[in-house]
This record gives sequence, C-alpha cells and structure tokens, in this order.
Amino acid sequence: MTSKQRTVWAFVISTVALFMVVLDNLVVSTALPVIRVDLGASIEELEWTVNAYTLTFAVFLLTGAALGDRFGRKRLLLIGLGIFTASSAAAALAPSAEWLIAARAVQGIGAAIVTPLTLTILSAAVPASRRGAALGVWSGVAGLAVASGPLVGGAVVDGISWQWIFWLNVPIGLVLLPLATRLTESYGPDKALDFPGLALSGAGLLGIVWGLIHGNGDGWTSPGIVAALAGGTAALVAFVAWERRAAAPMLPLRFFRNRAFSAANAASLLMYFGMFGSIFLLTQFFQTAQGYSPLESGLRILPWTAMPMIVAPIAGAFSDKVGGRPFMAVGLGLQAIGLAWIAAVSTATVGYEALVGPFVLSGIGMGMFFAPVANVVLSAVRPEEEGKASGANNAIREVGGVLGVAVLASIFIQTGGYESPETFNDGLVPALWVGAIVIGAGAVLALLIPRKRRPQEATVSEPEPLVAQAEAA
Repeated sequence: MTSKQRTVWAFVISTVALFMVVLDNLVVSTALPVIRVDLGASIEELEWTVNAYTLTFAVFLLTGAALGDRFGRKRLLLIGLGIFTASSAAAALAPSAEWLIAARAVQGIGAAIVTPLTLTILSAAVPASRRGAALGVWSGVAGLAVASGPLVGGAVVDGISWQWIFWLNVPIGLVLLPLATRLTESYGPDKALDFPGLALSGAGLLGIVWGLIHGNGDGWTSPGIVAALAGGTAALVAFVAWERRAAAPMLPLRFFRNRAFSAANAASLLMYFGMFGSIFLLTQFFQTAQGYSPLESGLRILPWTAMPMIVAPIAGAFSDKVGGRPFMAVGLGLQAIGLAWIAAVSTATVGYEALVGPFVLSGIGMGMFFAPVANVVLSAVRPEEEGKASGANNAIREVGGVLGVAVLASIFIQTGGYESPETFNDGLVPALWVGAIVIGAGAVLALLIPRKRRPQEATVSEPEPLVAQAEAA
C-alpha cells in the first residue's frame, strides 16, 4: 500500500468511526419524548439516557488514549469498535429505561476508546503541510455528528422506531471492523496506566452529575444530594492532588501551563455546556410544546446542524494562516447571540420563521469553533503527547456536555415542566439564557489564546542557535 493510499484509508476509517460514536451523543434527543412514553421514563431517566453515555465517554477518554499508546492504536481501535457495536445492539433491545441507561454507559466506554485514537491515527497519517486542514475536517465531522444527532434520530424514530437509532450502528461497526485491520499499527511513548486517577475522576464526576440531576426531585438540601455533591467535589480535588504527584498521570497538569491549551479547553467546556443542554431541550420543545413529529423536530434544527459541514473545512484551512483564536472567539460569540436570540423570541406558539435566523447564526458559529480547536490543542504539546492532549480535550468537552444537560435541565424543571406548552416554554427560556451566557463567557476565554505570529515575527523573536549558545556560555 502506497503512502497516499494509507493516508486515504486512515482518513476514511477515522472520520466514519468518529462520526458514528460522536453521533450517539445526542442522537437520542429527538427520541426522548417517545422513549418517555414507551418505557415510562422520568425526566431524571431521560437525562441519564443522554448523560450515561457522555459521562463514561468523558471519564474513559484519557485511559483510551493511554491504552492505545501501550497496546497499539489499531488494536485498541478494533476493541473499541467491537464494544460500541455490541452495546448498541444491547441498547436497541432494552426493555426498560434502566437497561437502556446501562447499555448507553457501555457505549460510552467504547466511544471513549475510539475517539482519541481516530485523531492520533489521522494526525500521524497526514503530511504536516496539510495537518491543519485535515484536523479541521476531523473537528467538523465531530461537530456535525453532534449537531446532526437530532435530525438522524428524528428521521429514524419517525420512519421506523426509536430502537433503530441504535440498530443502525451495528452494520456500520461490522463494516468498519475488517476495514480497520488495513491500518498500520502504531504505538505511543506513554505505556503507564493511571488507575487511581481513573477511579477518582470517575467518582468525582458521577457524584456531581448525580447531585445535579436528582437535586430538584430529592431536594437540594437532602442528605443524599449534599453527600453526592460534596463527595464528588472532594474526589475531584483528590484527583488533582494525585495527578500533580503521579509518576505517569492520565492528565498531565503541566499541559495547563500552556495558555493556548488552557484557554482552548476552557472554551470547549463552556461551548459544549451550552450546546448540549440547549439541544436537549430544544428538540423536545418542538415535539412537546408545538406538536411536531420527531422527524419534523429534527428538520427544524437543520439550519443549525448543517452549517458546520459548510463552515468548518473553510475555517480549518484559513486557521493555518491566521491562527485559531479569531475563529474560536467569533464562533462562540455567534453561538451565544443565536441562543440569546432564540430565548428572546421563544413562546409556546412561536412561528418557525422567527427561529431560522438564530439557528443559522448558531450553526455558523459552531462551525467556526469546531474547525481550529483540535489544531490549537495539539499544537500546544509535543508530537509524542498528542494522544493525551486529544484525550484531554475530548474529555473536557464531554464533561461540559454532561454538566450542560444536568444544569439546564435542572433550571427547566425548576421554572417549567411538561404539563402544557406554556409551562414547557417557561422552563426553556431561562435555560437558554443561561446557555447563551455560558457560551459568551467561552468567547471571552478564547481571546486568551495567543495570536499566531507572522513568520517574520517568529524569525525576529527567536535567536539563532549559535547566538543562543554563545549567550548561554
């Protein structure tokens, strides 16, 4: 196989695998009203249907990258695809909400293994001169998969049944498995596994998310909720303390000394917070408050979801020349304005024409953000550390999604509910305002990313090696 053929195979397999696993973040969102009726699920169980996946996805992402470094990236990609495919079948067969939530949690583990490996495999296969464009496409595919989940889910639920949003993964996974054997095996420098870090981060996130999801129902001052939130916070503090002194940490905290890495990841956290939480509620709004079918609901969000496919590749190519900061900051600003616009005009009977503009604006902003973020993050670390850096970025954005669904749904329950269209809108509007404010804060953080220096600036600011050696002597 020639070098060009290897690059093409790596690109196709990586992007298809990435699209499949990332799609499942929100593919269930348009199916939630149907699942609520079919399985008799509560609002808390609906939240867990989304968050069980994103939570295990976030927790195991860094371990997935480390396993690939140790045992082989191709081998672990095959294992991750196998886990994801099998658990998708289990989710499709779920007879109860509890079964579905458990299957979704296992799906998240498979996705956590696959996602960072697709990035490192693709990055290694593409020439350095085209890396920015390739990573822009990778980020665009990830963003498109997240955003198109509601449309795909709605079409499948309307055309067949909600179970088929999971059955569809099975043939795709079975096709990808033999194709992935054609990839070249590669290993990373990081052979150690950080099991204490995995346990502490998992316990901490689970405690906090559990408290946020069940706080309204059980009471925010109830012993169980207080214990969950306090215990989760304590576990995360212990995680940071452990990572600071661990010989081989799953999340090297020194990465965060780099301003570009810290700012890009903080912006990603806030972006996914606002986006996940908003999509979780908006897809239900069209069905529950306005009476549309799952497919009609997904189609109405299409102006939002289609934009990243158009914008991300273009923004990715230009970000190589001007840097990622302007694209990320402007993109988050547009996304925040779009959500605020929706919140300002939303009523139980609002016409769809009033929502098209903000959806398009949000979609353009989403595409502008997705395109450069991977390149900004990976450019902040050494090449041999890209696996951990990509895992960290993916984990942080999934944590943002988990928290966004939990917090915005909590606001929705506190101020509204499912009793009537008007009640649903009463809960939706304040939740969207919070989402817009959080993403707006992300835009400010993106401005902290250092600007890309012009070549002549880099030449002037970096001393010649002989001069540097002379000065050192």
